[in-house]
Amino acid sequence: MSILLTGGAGYIGSHTAVELLNAGYSVVIADDFSNSSPEVIKRVEEITKKTVSVYRVDVADKAAMRDLFSHETIEAVIHFAGFKAVGESVKKPMMYYRNNLDTTLTLLECMKEFGVSRIIFSSSATVYGSPERVPIEETDKTGGCSNPYGWTKWMIEQILTDTAKADDTLSCVLLRYFNPIGAHPSGRIGEMPNGIPNNLMPYITQVAVGRLKMLNVFGNDYDTPDGTGVRDYIHVVDLAKGHVAALKYALDHTGCEAINLGTGIGYSVLDMVHSFMRVNKVDIPFVIAPRRGGDIAQCYANPAKAERLLGWKAEKNLDDMCRDSWNWQKNNPNGYED
Repeated sequence: MSILLTGGAGYIGSHTAVELLNAGYSVVIADDFSNSSPEVIKRVEEITKKTVSVYRVDVADKAAMRDLFSHETIEAVIHFAGFKAVGESVKKPMMYYRNNLDTTLTLLECMKEFGVSRIIFSSSATVYGSPERVPIEETDKTGGCSNPYGWTKWMIEQILTDTAKADDTLSCVLLRYFNPIGAHPSGRIGEMPNGIPNNLMPYITQVAVGRLKMLNVFGNDYDTPDGTGVRDYIHVVDLAKGHVAALKYALDHTGCEAINLGTGIGYSVLDMVHSFMRVNKVDIPFVIAPRRGGDIAQCYANPAKAERLLGWKAEKNLDDMCRDSWNWQKNNPNGYED
């Protein structure tokens, strides 16, 4: 069974490729490598001892995607392709709306043309905006997003919902991620953002390895136990396994279903910093900086629906996440350029 991963060379996509290959699926990756490296593919194949079909394409390019679908027998799609930095989306909203919506619309048009009826969408907890309560359940209100990145996820969820209503053969699973961190235990693949990281863990690891001098903690006056933002951090390998479970679910499902992927535990920024230092015995100097635009106080999941529908539950803890993140960074101080 061949599964198309759009944006499959990215952080979450590459880990999902590993889990799919290990589960016996064939993997086809479509990626323009604008925020990833071709080296990722070599390492996925190294870890799994299996080969991947790769197309270097912009997923918004209709002709290129039609060519891919005409050469591969695609049976399901996992859609990761899209820009993902919250702060950048606030500064460059048009770029985010153009890219994230266009890739989705082109993909859906090609799926329809070539008779592919299953799609797993890489959504986000940002669709909940500033949550009215925590833990967050899938039935809670969405919209009211605090940044353009979140709005693109919300809009794509609406596009998929409406498309599924109009086509009763279509299965759409909307996986609402909370905060993926960590890396593959091999230390061969992990997160390596371009420039200064927007997300906490790669920022911490780059300070630890000496690429950055100090961690900026954005705000310590939130209504949380220690004043810093609280998030539901989930190990990327657990998240990847959630996609395999969602794919199995989609085989016997039609319609559109939203499912949280998180641990159900909220940790603050300072919890994360102190855990990283304790587990890895590395000092992380930090300074309190002003709040960052688009951030909210706290966000963590009720993951019960994922366990009920998918038979999936996060297995790795915060120490695992900190240990695997550092194992990746210390062995790849320059990411995939090493």
